[in-house]
Amino acid sequence: MRRATEADVPGCAAVVNGWIDATGWFPRVHSHEEIEGFLREALPAREIWVTGDPIEGYVSVDPEIGKVGALYCARSGAGLGKALLDRAKEGRARLFLHTHVTNLAAQRFYRREGFRDAGEVDPEPPETLRELRMEWRR
Repeated sequence: MRRATEADVPGCAAVVNGWIDATGWFPRVHSHEEIEGFLREALPAREIWVTGDPIEGYVSVDPEIGKVGALYCARSGAGLGKALLDRAKEGRARLFLHTHVTNLAAQRFYRREGFRDAGEVDPEPPETLRELRMEWRR
């Protein structure tokens, strides 16, 4: 695992886009290119950690507020998400994130990792799916 660089942006975008394309309940509201652009914009301000070569997963954390903005893995059940989330927790007393209310598998994963439900939140447009805020404290 290592910090992401500019050269990792296309690989991270490929992981996100693969997840979107494989997830029937999740509507695509951004193009593949837009996803890559969002990652490129976030890189300087976020802690982004990647795993794999080629990239199989990444986590993005806003260090100012402790928000996990993204955690995506190309495959589940391999321990990649846990390893990335453990890295995000290092040196922090708390984290929070939003996951989709319909994403029950993600909610189970986050609960196993010590996150607790903190209430539903409205999605930020153009997103349309309700989200659940989850919080972790050391």
